[in-house]
Amino acid sequence: MTEYYRARAPLRIGIAGGGTDVDPYASRKGGCVLNATINKYAYCTITPRHDCKMRVRSSYYGVYEAPLDGGPLKLDGNMDLIKAVTNHFEVREGFDILIESDAPAGSGLGGSSTMMVAMISAMTNWLGMETDHDDIARLAYRLEREDIGLKGGKQDQYAAAYGGFNIMDINLEGVKVQRLDIDEDVANELQYRSLLCYTGMTRESADIISSQIESFNKGENEKALDESKRLAKEIGKALKDGDIEKAGILLHESWGYKKQFSKKISNETINSLYDIAINNGAIGGKVSGAGGGGFMYYICKYDTKAAVAEALQKHGVIITDFMFDPKGVTSWRNRNE
Repeated sequence: MTEYYRARAPLRIGIAGGGTDVDPYASRKGGCVLNATINKYAYCTITPRHDCKMRVRSSYYGVYEAPLDGGPLKLDGNMDLIKAVTNHFEVREGFDILIESDAPAGSGLGGSSTMMVAMISAMTNWLGMETDHDDIARLAYRLEREDIGLKGGKQDQYAAAYGGFNIMDINLEGVKVQRLDIDEDVANELQYRSLLCYTGMTRESADIISSQIESFNKGENEKALDESKRLAKEIGKALKDGDIEKAGILLHESWGYKKQFSKKISNETINSLYDIAINNGAIGGKVSGAGGGGFMYYICKYDTKAAVAEALQKHGVIITDFMFDPKGVTSWRNRNE
């Protein structure tokens, strides 16, 4: 009988304020992000071995093996996420690790950070360590952004760890997560009027984020970042007040500012798809994540969701069924006979 440890962390839709969680803006002026987790996940499964080897399997990255009795694993761009987790916990006992995701890499749903959260949760479960959501999120950020050096903000790790609709205030002191208390009827109506679609384009978020940081350091996008932060709070308030129509209008305004962060955030295809959605009944929308491709999210009028979906599908867009998920990362132990 084989014992294994599995964890699941939810991917997220970045609704507003994304980009203000990235340094140096977040440290200098304080960022604010509104996001929501969905029923698409990153999974991690750890199965102990009887030797001192780590064996990684991934449908996206392939197979990788490394000995664990020779000191810390070198971070060289190959399987660095799991290497960083293994090094942090100083794991010397062998294990197999299977990593899977419901969304392709570079799709704008926070995939790499969500996978990091899932791996930490599975690993701490295996090692018998007590951790809470904040512990996992802070460690995920440190390993991904500081140890590995991957560019990005702080919202993804906290969204995956906490789950649900959250307003996140980010500054030098850390991240304050405030769950957005949305009435059940409002949440159900927002679910009905929400449309998530895959453009078919993936992108390297690091390039877009680097461009955004460069623009901020030149003083070119500070006002747009300020307005995006303001709108994250206003959209959160509109949803809390039950005004989905206003939330959609503000989302449209927010997308206009987000495109000013960097010239790489949108392109001709994205702009065209956005116009198609608006012309067929979407109130507002945006690209989820850093931009450049991946998934787009729309809030539609009360009776136009089907029309918007049909119009986008005619242009090669893949409509993705989803539900908002209020739960964050979870892990469990099981046995395989």
